[in-house]
Amino acid sequence: MSAQPPLPQGAGYGVLLGLGLFFAISMIGTTYILKRYKSERQTAETFSTAGRSAKSGIVGSAVVSSWTWAATLLQSTGVCYRYGVSGPFWYASGATVQILLFATLAIQLKRKAPNAHTFLEVIRARYGTAAHVVFIVFGLLTNALVTLMLLTGGGATVHSLTGIHPVAAIFLLPLGVTMYTLIGGLKATLLTDYLHTLMMFVIILLFSFTVYATSDIIGSPSKMYDLLVQASRDHPVDGNKDGSYLTMRSNGGIKFFIINIVGNFGTVFLDNGYYNKAIAASPVHAFPGYVMGGISWFPVPFLTATTMGLAALALESNPVFPTYPNRIPDAEVSAGLALPYASVALLGQGGAVATLLLVFIAVISSFNSELIAVSSILTYDVYRTYFNPNATGKRLIAISHVVVVCYAVAVAGIAVGLYYNGVSMGYLYVLMGVLISSAVLPATLTLMWDGQNPWAAALSPPIGAAMAITAWLVTAKKTCGALDVACTGQNDPMLAGNVTALLSPLVLIPVFTAIFGLAKYDWKSMMDIRRADEHDEAAADEHAGEGEGDSGFQVEQKKLARALKLAIYITVFMTLALLILWPLPIYGSAYIFSKPFFTGWIVVSFIWIFVSVVLVGIYPAYEGRDSVLSTFKAMLGGGKKEKPTVVVEGEEVSEGKNSGTATPEKKSEL
Repeated sequence: MSAQPPLPQGAGYGVLLGLGLFFAISMIGTTYILKRYKSERQTAETFSTAGRSAKSGIVGSAVVSSWTWAATLLQSTGVCYRYGVSGPFWYASGATVQILLFATLAIQLKRKAPNAHTFLEVIRARYGTAAHVVFIVFGLLTNALVTLMLLTGGGATVHSLTGIHPVAAIFLLPLGVTMYTLIGGLKATLLTDYLHTLMMFVIILLFSFTVYATSDIIGSPSKMYDLLVQASRDHPVDGNKDGSYLTMRSNGGIKFFIINIVGNFGTVFLDNGYYNKAIAASPVHAFPGYVMGGISWFPVPFLTATTMGLAALALESNPVFPTYPNRIPDAEVSAGLALPYASVALLGQGGAVATLLLVFIAVISSFNSELIAVSSILTYDVYRTYFNPNATGKRLIAISHVVVVCYAVAVAGIAVGLYYNGVSMGYLYVLMGVLISSAVLPATLTLMWDGQNPWAAALSPPIGAAMAITAWLVTAKKTCGALDVACTGQNDPMLAGNVTALLSPLVLIPVFTAIFGLAKYDWKSMMDIRRADEHDEAAADEHAGEGEGDSGFQVEQKKLARALKLAIYITVFMTLALLILWPLPIYGSAYIFSKPFFTGWIVVSFIWIFVSVVLVGIYPAYEGRDSVLSTFKAMLGGGKKEKPTVVVEGEEVSEGKNSGTATPEKKSEL
């Protein structure tokens, strides 16, 4: 950006500290209110699972919030700046299908392991220690990569907008989110995710209406089209049809799409944060929550990048653009700075403030998910499994708190090291699939196929990762002759490594199956995973003795079985639509958009984001209206406090005072 950032450092510190503290105080207050007026106890179980009662709307909102990384907004805009209209679509479609397909895994997790706290518990229950340790490594690596992308991208953007040193930004970004996650656990993250989603939609719509309706410089799709035609003449895109920014036929774009789809399979199917949300959901709400989340997330990068990435292309020849008369340097595009540059050109300081808020929200909304994911892994899969199998609920929640703080500090330190070594958010984004995607297929088959044996599960991921890293580095050496950040970060080496990582298990798993035989797993050990709190287990056993637990469980299993069939139909259709039916005819025909077609393209993106606002903005508030109203009535004295409750599978159970009995009571849902 220009030598003088558009905002003073005080504005940056005000957002990082002030807004972070606001969210922290709000969620700590909400946690207190729920404890005081809804009698919700913060146990190890509720800290990690939010009581397993979240409804579909709040789950969908949490999926949108958690899947909207800083990279979602910054990287997608940078890809649009590089390749034109194809970039936003390839980014959005290449990262939406994973969420939709994950809905099937979410249902299977609720069916096969209803008491699990993490996906890794399921791995251990099925395969034993060796595979469990392997997947702990891949799970933590996934969480670390995602968190590092959040901090490197967020730090670079805060620095460019306010002048705050990136190291200070990296350490201050996680401060508030760590505080409220520490106090409120998963439920606090679900509630803040909803607020973050609303704020994010407001800012995206602000940018979009400015560019396509009110801006004096652009102001309409027609004017944008004319400016993009001129930009195509001034600096045509190598590998695009006729050098145009207005075509889906882009060699660089299609390479990015493959890298994108491979890497995002890893960051969804191996990120314990998404399993956390599936676990937190009420059994019948897991599937619709993830489908709503996937559909609603698509227009976030699609409209944001189609707006701000194209605006950067259209305005960089205008004196209002921060880098004028030069184009944005490639290193700054990789760092995610195309979006803030465009926002400043459009709205001046107001655009800088909006971008700062947007990136801050994107960072903390995903960061809280990663905190809970890592906390759950280290608490349940490491500490309780290998160090203290008889740990009480109080001990587990104490360990969770320690992990949250230690992980936040450690990952910020690593992000600082990456900054000083020139490793940007964009580099990490295309690298992630090389390192983790070899574990995607073995993880998926754990819940979907009874024939995978422990050797295939344990050995395929590390061998596949070694093959992928080899393919990545060898290709880099052959194509540009060096193994530095610039060379290894190019499309061809990353493409080779990503594809090798995802597809290598297709060879390795059959080999290990032929050597060691089919497993013929009976799923029983997954059902035997126990909950965290001894008190809850005692209440559950007593309640089960009343003869109601088995029938309720069977009803849930039938509902989940029906949902599984529906999930398969919906996800297959949406996957075909987003990856083949919509884009490939336009790509194959090498069509260059006409002005009416481009206008329709923009209109579709606007319609889609308004559908998203309804699904994950308005619907969650409607769905949770009864709980909110009852809480307010209790606060105003219009209702009495509920008796303390403990979580039992499928419902909550009130504690009889000094009676030693437990009686069913309606559960409190998000």
